[in-house]
Amino acid sequence: MLDAQLLVLDLIRALRPLCEQIARQSADLADQLRRAATSVMLNLGEGVRRTGRDKARAYRIAAAEAQEVRAAIEAAVAWGWVDDAAVAPARALADRVGRVTYALAR
Repeated sequence: MLDAQLLVLDLIRALRPLCEQIARQSADLADQLRRAATSVMLNLGEGVRRTGRDKARAYRIAAAEAQEVRAAIEAAVAWGWVDDAAVAPARALADRVGRVTYALAR
């Protein structure tokens, strides 16, 4: 397993309580956030066994999904469904995941 995948698992764990809180206001956004975070993990896993352009494509998708996670967090904050203090750990992990997946995609 890639170190990046371990980082994503930490992100998913940090997102769990946030998704529960967000779901009280928007089940759709909570679902999208869960699916995006899961997609990061799955695309990293897929990329491990790919080569060449296929590998880069899987990692690019993971990077894009990581950015979607970050955007969903910010949308939830903007709507007032979660506060900055509550999302700080997940936001920091999402930023790290974004940097790592972007680097893998290059």
